[in-house]
Amino acid sequence: MYTINNINDELFKGVIVNPTKEELKSLASNVEITTEFKSPSYKSEVKNRSAKNTYIVDEIEVGVDQSEISKTKADEIAEKVFKYLKEKEMIRVDRKMGMNEKFSYNCRLYISKDYARIAYMWNNTLFDPIDTENPDLISIYVPEWPERIMFAYPESGVTFILGSDYFGESKKSFLRMAMYKVKQEGGLGFHAGSKVLRVYDKDRNLKDVGFIMFGLSGTGKTTLTIHDHELIGEEKSIVRQDDVIFMDENGYCAGSENGFYIKTEGLNKEQQGVLYQAATAENAILENIMVKEDSTVDFYDTTITSNARGIVLREEIENTDDTVDLEKANKIIFITRRKDIVPPVVKLSPHQALDAFMLGESIETSAGDPTKAGQSKRCVGTNPFIMGSEIEEGLKLREILKNNPDMECFILNTGSVGAKTGFDGEKLTINVSTTIMKEIARDNIEWTKDQEWGYLVPKSVCGIDIEKYNPRSFYTSDEYAAIASKLRLEREEWLNKYEDEVEKEIAVSL
Repeated sequence: MYTINNINDELFKGVIVNPTKEELKSLASNVEITTEFKSPSYKSEVKNRSAKNTYIVDEIEVGVDQSEISKTKADEIAEKVFKYLKEKEMIRVDRKMGMNEKFSYNCRLYISKDYARIAYMWNNTLFDPIDTENPDLISIYVPEWPERIMFAYPESGVTFILGSDYFGESKKSFLRMAMYKVKQEGGLGFHAGSKVLRVYDKDRNLKDVGFIMFGLSGTGKTTLTIHDHELIGEEKSIVRQDDVIFMDENGYCAGSENGFYIKTEGLNKEQQGVLYQAATAENAILENIMVKEDSTVDFYDTTITSNARGIVLREEIENTDDTVDLEKANKIIFITRRKDIVPPVVKLSPHQALDAFMLGESIETSAGDPTKAGQSKRCVGTNPFIMGSEIEEGLKLREILKNNPDMECFILNTGSVGAKTGFDGEKLTINVSTTIMKEIARDNIEWTKDQEWGYLVPKSVCGIDIEKYNPRSFYTSDEYAAIASKLRLEREEWLNKYEDEVEKEIAVSL
């Protein structure tokens, strides 16, 4: 079978090797829609990542939530692909994932020349290469292939992306593979953002507090990652990474990308000024966004898709600095978007954090599947790109937490509380969530134990009337009990899927 060591330019009819950013943009000019900001915008036929068409080759033991394909079948398809590509001209782009030596990988994309826009977009997400001769990870991308199928060889570091022209497939193919490599090296790859809050703590000491934030699509992860928390003067918010980080056994988190792949639906200058500024920069790249005949951009128009996106460079985010790495994840935030009895914030023990990681809990939003909006949604680690055992990753995280007692974990609800028939619930605004994170960084929240759930809930939070958001105040005792019972049953059913792997390790604690 073709591996990292024998996939090379000679397999193709012709290869355009590492064209410049300007050359890539020129190669894609025939499909460019130029916006009022002088930035390029593109449309794809496929509007979302094709999760149901993605497989892990069975050269490893595939996890509970993953679909596998036999190596024999994958090899057969790969052979046909390379036979086809002998007559095709390709573009080759080499980039570097990560800024430093630790958890850094040489990445190579081969893609059909007709889809130069994807190469151009991917080029903007990673860093300039240092070594273009020795790739660690390779993706073969053939959007025009008649069958839509993606399959990854974990041990070989090779991914095939066939039959879809959605840019996110190329981006995630490398991040998926890198997370697996990090796991093999004793670390963990997380689908999470990272930032530093530089604050005065309750003893008036100025300190840097590292945060990583897990969250499914539509929960506000990018918004919270980039938010300034209204910190001024010596206090500030410093953005490190938006999508994937790699953690070692000491809680150090290496970043992966130089670009942010942001959702743009409803983007506006008033509420999301930092993101809006980056998305309207000339060097941004927009995807599946409504651009009118006069070149004006309408971020509210979802006629094309509710999954419109933009690639923005870190340099356009004003509160970034010169690194994507985080010295330590002092605070780990599991973002959820529930609407009934989950409090605005809770503080977790290491075992409760294991449950929170394994649950990866939220509710479906219109940005995901509109037909299931409001229903419970779960994904281990909020990471649909895990390869191999899911519980193995949860247990590794718990081990790290036990060995690093200075690392603390929280669930942050960005939805609402108290929803019932005729009432959508008391909205947990961006201001509520960002204030809570700021006060967590300052170590300025007074906590008390919830006797029913076992986690800690806030007695007071500076700047917020926290009692206003007490879920119990919205329900009768019978109503609350019914909702709590349903939630527990859902959680138990979900976690029971993983019990066979490590018996009783994840007895429900939430």
